[in-house]
Amino acid sequence: MFLEAVQFLIHALEGIGILVIVAGFLVATAMWLRNLTRNSMHENYVAYRRQSVRGLVLGLEFLVAADIIKTVAVDYTLESVLMLGMIILIRSFLVFTLHLEIKNHED
Repeated sequence: MFLEAVQFLIHALEGIGILVIVAGFLVATAMWLRNLTRNSMHENYVAYRRQSVRGLVLGLEFLVAADIIKTVAVDYTLESVLMLGMIILIRSFLVFTLHLEIKNHED
């Protein structure tokens, strides 16, 4: 019963993460199309990147949470812990660089 609930939670978090990423890109694209005639191409590009990166970062947070729960509650082996560590390092680096990109574009 517990493992089934944890598996459901993991799949839900992964699904939410994917939906957030896709929705972020769809919203960014809609905003870009709406502002196509209002702003310069460079301003639209910067706004598109900023909006799409925000969705990507938020979606990655959900995916990292799912990976952590999966490793701690389901697959608690040395191999899975090492794999989780690598995934978290890679995603954390990606999130950090994306945050820097957002901050640089806002300044």
